[in-house]
Amino acid sequence: MTQSQQSPAKPAITTWNIDPSHSTAQFSIRHLMISNVKGEFTKVTGQIVYDQNNPESLASEASIDVSTINTREPDRDNHLKSPDFFDVAKYPSIHFKSKKASKSSDGLKLTGDLTIHGVTREVTLDVEGPTTPLKDPWGFTRVGASATTKINRKDFGLTWNQALEAGGVLVGDEVKITIDVELVAQEQGKN
Repeated sequence: MTQSQQSPAKPAITTWNIDPSHSTAQFSIRHLMISNVKGEFTKVTGQIVYDQNNPESLASEASIDVSTINTREPDRDNHLKSPDFFDVAKYPSIHFKSKKASKSSDGLKLTGDLTIHGVTREVTLDVEGPTTPLKDPWGFTRVGASATTKINRKDFGLTWNQALEAGGVLVGDEVKITIDVELVAQEQGKN
């Protein structure tokens, strides 16, 4: 059989569920124009469909529970949940749905729609991973991946700020985002 007569590689498509107990979305933003304040959302859920023979076919959808925000300062967390910022009562989740994936020198670039505060914008995530699949002690196959991007919070309607007496503002506009997920292979025939 010649090379041209060989059948193409059989797809190795796997559906992976995000393990919310071992996944987080972190962010970093300037405070008082002098330092970075970091925080995280501790409940990330979603699903990724991945063909290891065709990484560019990756499709993902994820949601973040905004009420799980943690900046290690309860008063600040409550302010971030208020209508001044995320308005958790009206917009309880942040949502991402991929549209395309492409190879990059460090892994993949994943482009999709990010919805925050009821506003949807296209963003591109730089993805590292997935890691090599590993069986956990309970017999489930797991992998990990990380993704990073930067956004301007004002593009999503998060415009609250306070001018400083010495000049500048209390909160920066650029937000650095890092998402670390642990994924569990979905067993065939199960959701």
